Amino acid sequence: MTSMKFFRVILALLGGTHVLCSQPSASPTVKTGGSSIASVVAGSKPTRSWDKPQFDDIAPRNVTAIVGQTAELNCYVKHPGDRVISWIRKRDLHILTSSTLAYTGDARFSVKHPESSDEWTLRIEYVQPRDAGVYECQVNTEPKMNLAFMLKVEAAQATILGPEDVYVKKGSTISLTCEVNVRSTPPSSVSWHHGGAVVDFDSPRGGVSLETEKTDTGTTSRLLVTQARLTDSGNYTCIPSNANPASVMVHVLNGEHPAAMQHGGSCGVAPTILLASITLIIANLLR
Repeated sequence: MTSMKFFRVILALLGGTHVLCSQPSASPTVKTGGSSIASVVAGSKPTRSWDKPQFDDIAPRNVTAIVGQTAELNCYVKHPGDRVISWIRKRDLHILTSSTLAYTGDARFSVKHPESSDEWTLRIEYVQPRDAGVYECQVNTEPKMNLAFMLKVEAAQATILGPEDVYVKKGSTISLTCEVNVRSTPPSSVSWHHGGAVVDFDSPRGGVSLETEKTDTGTTSRLLVTQARLTDSGNYTCIPSNANPASVMVHVLNGEHPAAMQHGGSCGVAPTILLASITLIIANLLR
């Protein structure tokens, strides 16, 4: 009897014969700024503009190289992520390198990429005139990113410092300095010619010497001829083994003034006539 009363009290408290049950419902989706928390939790991450690949345009894009040297085109890419950086030769759209691999049979081409750096440098060894043109550093984004570089190739050339006509007094020293602009493959030899003959450093005349210096900037050859004689006048040519030659004309003077020789001895006449003309004009204006 007591048990029945207790059972009825429990039923009354539960609302008679109705039993409350919780029903499963869909997980709520809360949207913030157009994207749901569910999507963020799922792993999608908004791309920030400063995380996108971009070129760091800090290197020269017009590069000049000398025939026989190594040319380097420096491309820097920030935040590449998993993107691939390639080098393209524009004239024939040939892929030269992709990542750190070369895709050409020409072994002169390679890419320099220090680990974990932004640098992707295209190297062309023993550059030739045919290598001149436009090259593109390319990132395989969509659309593709590219940065163009212009390579200019110049012939190896010797240069004699100073004017094309050199004047020295008899008995003084003739000093001629020849520079060769080839760095990576310096000339094996530099010879000097006086007129059509090779300068002989062991001739009975004596007083002729040659100093040759090879540095990172090129090769320098200095010809010294002491106690200059009138017979030392003439054309002197510097001839490197792997570059175009250069020439100067040397005039050894026996007391003459250099300007007189340059202008056939009439250089003093023109200033005199000019001064007289100016004086005459001023006199007419003052009348």
